[in-house]
Amino acid sequence: MQLQRPSFVQEQRLKMNPQLFQSIKLMALPVVELRERIQEEIDHNPALEVMEDRATVSLDDYTPRSEEDDYFEATSDSGFARRGGGEDDGDEQRKFIEGVLSNPETLQEHLLWQLRLQPIDEAHFRVGELLVQNLDADGFYKEPIELLLKDEDPTLTAGMLDLIRSLDPQGTCVADYRESLVVQARLLPDTPAGIEELVAEHLDLLERGKTAEVAKKMKLTEAEVLALLERVKELTPFPGRQFDTSETRYVTPDLQIIRKDGDFVIVLNEEEIPVLGINPFFMKLSDEKDGGKPVRDFVKENIKEARWFIRSVNQRNHTMLRVARALVEFQRNFFINGPKQLAPLTLKDIAQEIGVHETTVSRIANGKYIQTEWGIFEIRYFFTNSISGAGSGGSRYSKEGVKEIIREIIADEGRHFSDQELADLLARKGIPLARRTVAKYRKELALGSSYDR
Repeated sequence: MQLQRPSFVQEQRLKMNPQLFQSIKLMALPVVELRERIQEEIDHNPALEVMEDRATVSLDDYTPRSEEDDYFEATSDSGFARRGGGEDDGDEQRKFIEGVLSNPETLQEHLLWQLRLQPIDEAHFRVGELLVQNLDADGFYKEPIELLLKDEDPTLTAGMLDLIRSLDPQGTCVADYRESLVVQARLLPDTPAGIEELVAEHLDLLERGKTAEVAKKMKLTEAEVLALLERVKELTPFPGRQFDTSETRYVTPDLQIIRKDGDFVIVLNEEEIPVLGINPFFMKLSDEKDGGKPVRDFVKENIKEARWFIRSVNQRNHTMLRVARALVEFQRNFFINGPKQLAPLTLKDIAQEIGVHETTVSRIANGKYIQTEWGIFEIRYFFTNSISGAGSGGSRYSKEGVKEIIREIIADEGRHFSDQELADLLARKGIPLARRTVAKYRKELALGSSYDR
């Protein structure tokens, strides 16, 4: 006769409460979307209040600012040169207007950027690049991978599939939305038991609202199925659709880096972020004994959520400033001399420097922009592998830096250099590159061949 005996099992799990989930979401938002999210929270939570909104100042309250205070003058400028300004002012405004125009990033570009920062060899990257270029706008296969990679090592292909599916956005490189949901469910923090089975086998029944039938098949209660369904709603069935390339975007810098007296000053774009506080009326209600327990609980819960939201916004801004400070230290030559001095840098370098996880740096880097004297750049632009593919531990020349040198050589060429001649010129500068690599970089710069030029 078999007996069931209780036993203890020790395991590690990551628990993500709603507040932590909210904090992670806010970390990823650029300044314009953060402002919209703040407004949503104000509409939802009556205890949260805007104490000051520096983006909307009335003419009666306006006073001219000093040069030190005029952090983001180009961002809020109406488009005209300042009164009494000369040609330099017009040039500065023109550079800013050109800088804020941003071509939308494609899904392939976003995935390949992350892939280049992974510690993988050339063979793995080649397979990964084939997989990424085979994706449609939804993030699904155009051609079956059995045909696309029929001559490749199955173990290598499987490893790259798992890697790409875990990149942002999660759940790409799959056959359809069902498989995407299964992958995303598997990657959820603290994955609920049964959620993969629910998505893989019972999605049709859920779509028809037959939760009782699903509960019977899964041997769960209906309440447990509904709880799993709420987690499923966090997933995105078509993860690639967020990368819409149909129109040009305008970007607002989250940060500005100013060179002053031989040092760098990092300025957060606080004009776009309202100052938040707790509604005084709610604070008064929380101290009163009258009104009954339901009222006091309602007031205290809203005040608690408002304080956590304010803390999350401040944490986002603080982390962004820490990342920017580390970038200035690692990329000092870029900020002094321009893009061709961009050094190899990985997410791991910055994460170790400021003591956070790589995914936190990735969330900060994507979709947020820094205004520099060399133009406006997305933060992720500053992360690039060395030309030897070894990250910051390899060659001192980054891929983007070498591309800028190639652009400069072609712009100043007295005659039209072939790709081999460009490779020879780079070798004399201490940058050994194969001809085909030079050709690849030239094409990425949208520069024609020597014949076309």
